[in-house]
Amino acid sequence: MTETQLRTRSYSWSDPMEAARGLGAVSGLEMFAAMTRGDLPVPPIMVTLGVERLEVVSEGHVSVYIQPQEFHYNPLGSVHGGVISMLVDTAAACAVHTTLPAGMGYTSLDLNVRFLKAVTVASGPLRCDGTVVSRGRSTALGEAKLFDGTGRLLAHATSTCMLFPLPPR
Repeated sequence: MTETQLRTRSYSWSDPMEAARGLGAVSGLEMFAAMTRGDLPVPPIMVTLGVERLEVVSEGHVSVYIQPQEFHYNPLGSVHGGVISMLVDTAAACAVHTTLPAGMGYTSLDLNVRFLKAVTVASGPLRCDGTVVSRGRSTALGEAKLFDGTGRLLAHATSTCMLFPLPPR
């Protein structure tokens, strides 16, 4: 076994309950606008995995940006499927969230991911586009597509979200 040089990483995050306390007080679109402006912290998972930004394109459409890093790798030398799943889940669910009025919440019922190409540091910056395909009163279907730096499709996913009224705060 050869000796390898250890790499280190450290990071900080904000109290996740700060954003959660305001959940339901404003629409999903308003909540994401506050995160984009820096008025609300992003969820800690985004900091943990190194998501660079989440951009609301319009109601029902978001993009998530990340640069693949070695700390995302699995034993095969490519980005772990769990990291890719987090990206597509975030994009699809956040797209649904942008359509919700104040007082409504959601949770994912399922996530179906298709991994089309390996993702590595050489893939360049990644963009994951989330779109609402269909939204009813109690469920919504979101879709996400993950692209590499040259625009090649790397993964595709769909997610069904259950919609529900939030309890009064």
